[in-house]
Amino acid sequence: MKFVKRYLIPRLLQYFLVIFLGITAVFFIPRFMPTDPVVRTIAELKSRGSYLDPATIDQMIADLTEMYGLEGSWGEQYLAFWKRLSRGDFGVSFFQFPTPVIQLIEKALPWTLGLLLTTMILSWTIGNIIGGVAGYYSRKRWSRIFDAVTMFVRPIPYYIFAFTLLILFAYVFKLFPVSGGITIGRKLAFNWPTIVDILRHAFLPAISQIILGAAVTFQTMKLIVQNVNAENFVQYAKLGGVTESKIVSKYVIRNAILPQITGLALSFGQIFSGALITEIVYSYPGVGSLLYNAVVTGDYNLIMGITALSIVAITTAILIVDLLYPLFDPRIRHM
Repeated sequence: MKFVKRYLIPRLLQYFLVIFLGITAVFFIPRFMPTDPVVRTIAELKSRGSYLDPATIDQMIADLTEMYGLEGSWGEQYLAFWKRLSRGDFGVSFFQFPTPVIQLIEKALPWTLGLLLTTMILSWTIGNIIGGVAGYYSRKRWSRIFDAVTMFVRPIPYYIFAFTLLILFAYVFKLFPVSGGITIGRKLAFNWPTIVDILRHAFLPAISQIILGAAVTFQTMKLIVQNVNAENFVQYAKLGGVTESKIVSKYVIRNAILPQITGLALSFGQIFSGALITEIVYSYPGVGSLLYNAVVTGDYNLIMGITALSIVAITTAILIVDLLYPLFDPRIRHM
């Protein structure tokens, strides 16, 4: 009961509060943008040579204002926004008019999650395993080599590193495709040629994320392990004749991994921000490319849909990791 009051309930309240405040910010921020989607739509129609008499323009402005949820005061729009949100309705997209926003997100989301969620978990796992062992055996030559490599790789800005891989392996050696998530003209199907084609397109963006992500995790884990290794209980275990493999796995790594689990929860927030850069550099289909086009075209509904979904997804992932944390840290279970 004490666990529920002190740990579970505060986190659930925080979870709903963050979602509410985040989605509220999502509603108001696009409305401060200088681009008006209704005016832009009318201007595009005129630029294509379409003749629109004043009565038609007034009717179109009224229809588009209602369609984009811009009818009435901001307070009325805000209430209508929550009503539509409860039904999962984000309206239609201006960028790909008249496709509903939810359809565009459903089409792009699997590409982003399949690539970035996988690379995030792989980089976290690889970095922690190698970093943990290298931190315990910090005086070994191979540990110093790994440390030197990560010291060189980690400061490189992601976009420079990604462009370097793209130039080398797509333009110079031509081992992987230059852009896209699948070969143009190929239909999505669950068969071996299609899977191989998707993996070839995803390799460069995935390896760029894994290398830089694992380098950061490696250095962090190595420093934590070195600090834990100097603790009295570890020294006592060594003097007591405990085997080195048991010290590494049961004493050092188990204690050092706790802050890294917290870091994993926080890194979920980088999925959608990482998607923006990765998908633009590699022209990879996904939420990042969709969000970029939405911002450029001033698509209110699409911006709000993607951002609201990212807030709910990231907050939910952090909550799940937070609730699983007591399984790894017995101090929380007995608080």
